[in-house]
Amino acid sequence: MKSIFFKFFSFFVVIFINFNCLAQDLSATDTSERSVKRYQNIINTNKQLVRFIEYSFISRGIPKHMRNLAIIESSLDQSQVSAAGAAGVWQFMTGHANDYGLTETDRSDMFKSTKAVTNSLINLYNKYHNWVTVVAAYNCGEGNINRAIQKAGSKNYTDFRSFLPTETQNHVQKYLNACYATGELDAVLSDYYKTSPTKESVSKKPTVDYEKFKANTLKNQDKIDLVETSINGAFQIDAILRYISVDKTQFLKWNPDIEKNLGEKGESVLILPREMMDKFTINKYRILTESLKK
Repeated sequence: MKSIFFKFFSFFVVIFINFNCLAQDLSATDTSERSVKRYQNIINTNKQLVRFIEYSFISRGIPKHMRNLAIIESSLDQSQVSAAGAAGVWQFMTGHANDYGLTETDRSDMFKSTKAVTNSLINLYNKYHNWVTVVAAYNCGEGNINRAIQKAGSKNYTDFRSFLPTETQNHVQKYLNACYATGELDAVLSDYYKTSPTKESVSKKPTVDYEKFKANTLKNQDKIDLVETSINGAFQIDAILRYISVDKTQFLKWNPDIEKNLGEKGESVLILPREMMDKFTINKYRILTESLKK
């Protein structure tokens, strides 16, 4: 009788523990007063910078809680340089910075780097559809995220996180802790559970309607030799036009939805005649640098 009782007791304990683990799958792990005060003090001593970041984000549809990414990246210290060489409030690595038009010194410029990170975050959100995965991708790169998704066979962060570097998993946890401290954890989790798909086979879906752009290319192929490439939201149309020497009306005939896609999706296909595309490619980083000055 005693052994039967212990078997049932053990069974319910296991169920309770498993349920508890599932319920706490994404949560703050440090809710101590010390932790909460540390995050709040960083915000209170950098109010001007925090207001600038929040305004920049809200104006582009990014939630305010993403300001906490800068807190865990650098504690809002503009002069911080990591052992790996990441610099500034947003801890841009050189390669990532170049993708969004930042020079080495621009990485420590809070205005230019915040403008660049806004485009980067929009781009990531449109690929992964929740801010938890965005934080992970910002830390370890899209390549690591995509490989983890493939290994797990799921796009849910909680399913594929074990395939990510330990540093990245810890980084996401710090973000959740920071959001608890700022009273925004519920908003983060609501976004995650609302947008995370059920476990499913993974397929790559483009965030831009490539077929529409390809159809546009083919429609004009008999008139001119058009080619295409992808650009992110850091590019300004006016800056592109100055370097490829074409008027905006003609440019928009080749790229009718480019402004909408860059603004809403953070990326777009760019279609140009081959000679103009060569000019764009040669001057790509000059265009990016000029775009950031606007």
